Amino acid sequence: MTHISPDPEPERTPGLEPGGGVPPGETPPAESSMPETLPRGTHNPTKGWAKAPLTVIIVVTVLIAAFFLAYALVLIL
Repeated sequence: MTHISPDPEPERTPGLEPGGGVPPGETPPAESSMPETLPRGTHNPTKGWAKAPLTVIIVVTVLIAAFFLAYALVLIL
């Protein structure tokens, strides 16, 4: 990986006056980013639900629905 200098080169930067000043109406050079200072992004969390918790939630929901359906049938009869 090559090192990227955060300082602009005054000889090659357009819009700079001698001494590094910026004339009125001119946009100053932007700060450069330093990608080599960032931590390496190796953590990729999984997206979505795991199979076991999702299965438990579905089974519990079906059991509760069956209970209320049976309770309604007992009340009607």
